[in-house]
Amino acid sequence: MPKRVSAARMLDEGATAVPSLVHGTKRVGSLQRQRGRTGVLFAIPIVVLVSFLLLFPIIEAFYYGFTNWNGISAQWVGLATYRQLITSSVFWRVLLNNAVLLVAIPFAIFIPLVVAFLLNQKVPGWKFFRSVYFLPTAVSWVVIGMVSIQFFASNGLLSQALQALGLGGSQAGFLGHSATALAAVAVTFIWSVFGTNTIIFATGMATLSTEVLEAARVDGANAWTAMVHIMIPLLRRFLQFAFIMTLITAFTALFSLIFVMTGGGPGYGTTTLEFFVYQQAFSQGQFGTGAALGTVLFLIVFGISIFQLRLMNEDKY
Repeated sequence: MPKRVSAARMLDEGATAVPSLVHGTKRVGSLQRQRGRTGVLFAIPIVVLVSFLLLFPIIEAFYYGFTNWNGISAQWVGLATYRQLITSSVFWRVLLNNAVLLVAIPFAIFIPLVVAFLLNQKVPGWKFFRSVYFLPTAVSWVVIGMVSIQFFASNGLLSQALQALGLGGSQAGFLGHSATALAAVAVTFIWSVFGTNTIIFATGMATLSTEVLEAARVDGANAWTAMVHIMIPLLRRFLQFAFIMTLITAFTALFSLIFVMTGGGPGYGTTTLEFFVYQQAFSQGQFGTGAALGTVLFLIVFGISIFQLRLMNEDKY
């Protein structure tokens, strides 16, 4: 028979437990506040460093965009620089070049996706091909640009291949005309991000459940159907990440490539907004205009970043 506990004893035990619980809660709250203060102390040096290296230069560039700055002295001109840019045909040509490069992004996503799918099928030699495809990512943009010059030159591999097929080649080289030069930059851009995107998609496919794919095969789905209707929806996060990274690269990471391949020419045929900042500020000494262009580029990239965060935070699964 279990012993009966008197009501008085139960009340005494409850009265003793309540202060212990309150005391324990206070200790947990105090520990959390102490950890919060410690975290803030550790974060202060990083915040100061980031502000010094990033925030202050951004604010200064924004300010100098409203001035006529020669690198030494600055004269306030307000919105005059921005009005001059808006009415400049060169500025809109530069933005058009960036827009044309955006057309290359679907190819920079779709081709690596197909290649990653083939690698995921464990075709013979898939490990070797994975290393070869990743090779462009392991070299610098300068090396990639030098290789592209040899490929698109008047006596380059592409012209020789076209001549061998009886299609003729470009006597001046594909980098000697505005339209073909921009297309050559776009093709090189696709090749340069090909390895990175392939690895991203291959990694994503490696995380997929094999049971889902096996069930699709049992139901009679072929490889293409499984890729389109099963893999791509499950790889949504990886596709978003690759798309945003490729988009940002198209706006902010092609300076070295264009500098080596075309120097922004012929004319302004391959000049992007990023390269236009360099031309205005460091080639022509118009630092105020360069700062204004840098502000425009910052706002574009900032908008892309916000778009990226919204995509990443959406949960539609």
